[in-house]
Amino acid sequence: MKIVLTGGSGYIGSVTTELLCDDGHEVTVFDNLERGHREAVDPRARLVAGDLREPGPIRDVMREVRPDAVVHFAAYALVGESMEDPHLYFENNMGGGLNLLAAMRDSGVRKIIFSSTCATYGQPDVIPMTEELPQRPTNPYGESKLMFETALRWEQQRRGLQPVFLRYFNACGATEKYGEDHDPETHLIPNVLKVALGQAEAVPVFGDDYETPDGTCIRDYIHIVDLARAHILALEQDVTGPFNLGTGTGFSVKQVIDACREVTGRDIPARMSPRRPGDPARLVAGAEKAKRVLGWDPRFADLKTIVRHAWAWHQAHPHGYRRA
Repeated sequence: MKIVLTGGSGYIGSVTTELLCDDGHEVTVFDNLERGHREAVDPRARLVAGDLREPGPIRDVMREVRPDAVVHFAAYALVGESMEDPHLYFENNMGGGLNLLAAMRDSGVRKIIFSSTCATYGQPDVIPMTEELPQRPTNPYGESKLMFETALRWEQQRRGLQPVFLRYFNACGATEKYGEDHDPETHLIPNVLKVALGQAEAVPVFGDDYETPDGTCIRDYIHIVDLARAHILALEQDVTGPFNLGTGTGFSVKQVIDACREVTGRDIPARMSPRRPGDPARLVAGAEKAKRVLGWDPRFADLKTIVRHAWAWHQAHPHGYRRA
């Protein structure tokens, strides 16, 4: 299968590219390399440098490749940044997405797997969170993803597009080759491992007075390989619509830190800090639909296995891709 994959130099895109190439697919990565890493693009894939905010380059790539499907990761994904500069997120995540849709329409491409997010739900009314929950984003990042989901639905209704929305929970872990290297780093596990590596003094814990067993926030941590496999399953099947991707099991911030201490054998100090505005106490996926319809079965649901894979990558790349 010929695939155009946007955002392939980022965390999830790099691993999905790796697995697609492993499976024998022909992958063209389209990425502006603004927040990703050229070193994270699998050498078996073709890399085209370009920005979705400019309609010409992606139109040219689509006309040349004539892919069977598109996998769309390219987006800004920092909640705090989106609150400070909403326009940046709507321009990039929505505006760039519309240019991609126009290029697909121009080349007759109908299948798209969209990297969406559980942030489209906002504060959940019930746990676990199923696809039937109302979508009420509480930040421009989640809103921009929901807006593009809406655009895809209208294209499906009016033009026969075949969109799949994969709504992730907390991506984590690594493969031997590719891992997590963000600037700034906002995800819990790599920030805990930075302390284990001696690159930070303590892990900030934002609130220990939530209505959870140990007082800290609970999240659903999903291994990056399991996320990537879900994209491939969605590509290979005649399906449309939303699918939540998570393990269905939540771990607290304190549990994650304890798992990192056990895996690394390092003393990892934690520093209690005030709550961050808008942080829900619990976010846990109801992913039965993905399991039933896609045949998806997370293979790395064990928290210590996730941490072990991430730790191995960060030890091999203590300063990220460019300074490995």
